[in-house]
Amino acid sequence: MNSQTKVAGVILAGGRARRMNNQDKGLVNFKGRPLVSYAITALAPVVDTLFINANRNIERYRQFGYPVISDQTDSFDGPLAGILSAMTHSNADILLVLPCDSPLIQSRHLQKLLSACAENNADAAVAFDGTKPHPVFLAIKTALQNSLQEYLSSGQRKVITWLAQHNLIQADFSDAPEIFNNMNTMAELSMLEGPH
Repeated sequence: MNSQTKVAGVILAGGRARRMNNQDKGLVNFKGRPLVSYAITALAPVVDTLFINANRNIERYRQFGYPVISDQTDSFDGPLAGILSAMTHSNADILLVLPCDSPLIQSRHLQKLLSACAENNADAAVAFDGTKPHPVFLAIKTALQNSLQEYLSSGQRKVITWLAQHNLIQADFSDAPEIFNNMNTMAELSMLEGPH
């Protein structure tokens, strides 16, 4: 990335987390810290501005010291709604997207996404673990905002389907697939927290 390219980051904490007894996933503790704090630690060093996308517990998220933005609709429309909201609030060229529930991700992994996007002059770079893509680990040009708005307005929600309409490349993380471990259930949380 050249120094003129501005990068904004968004942490997606806007979901309902139905499989976690509807707890607010970003605020669930992992090894004594709220999950969202791991995402902040990874994202903050590699972006110019950072947003947290949340639709509940706004005040608690504000306590982390970053602007909290909500979806433009109140129907919990999934990750793309949070991405669109961040594009709307940001004046950056590139948006770096990270979910709130993957505490093993580090800054260097996110830098790799940014580099992949820039080096290939792609519209978006999505993380690929050697088996499948992880579409909410993403570096994406904010110029796609209108396209995203139209896609959501048409009632569609699938991240990868929308991304596939653009010049999308995969950033290869097949050497570290475990970094995408996320917590969808309390059982997964305690398993990851485990003895190691």
